[in-house]
Amino acid sequence: MNEKIKKIIETYQCPGCVTGGDTSCYEKGDNLECSKHGSGTLGSGIGMFYLGLPKAFCRIGFIKQESFCLYIFENIEKGWGYDKFNIPVWKHLDKHGNTLVRGLSPRINHPFLHIFIGDYLKEIDCLEITQEDIDEMD
Repeated sequence: MNEKIKKIIETYQCPGCVTGGDTSCYEKGDNLECSKHGSGTLGSGIGMFYLGLPKAFCRIGFIKQESFCLYIFENIEKGWGYDKFNIPVWKHLDKHGNTLVRGLSPRINHPFLHIFIGDYLKEIDCLEITQEDIDEMD
């Protein structure tokens, strides 16, 4: 794994992971994400969440972790196509310069989080969440 990918995984997935706190246990998923990741963080009244992500994008909730999909893509071309079956809801350019997209596949009641390495805000049509919005969230 190259250093860029290692840093991405250690930034977004390793914090709070019950499998390991670094990339020594990394197993490539469908894209760049670690398929062995397991969120071990539980918040009273909010359910499971990912420690490495901002408030608007970290919450898994009370659904089974396997039902919440976190995917990391090298660029927008390698990501999912968004349509009526895979709807982006929120987008945010984080402090690392990467694009986070929170969305839903309503037909199968399946929430997802996509992380694109780089700034792809202009290419994604949904509500942009600013840092100010995140700071105001509970």
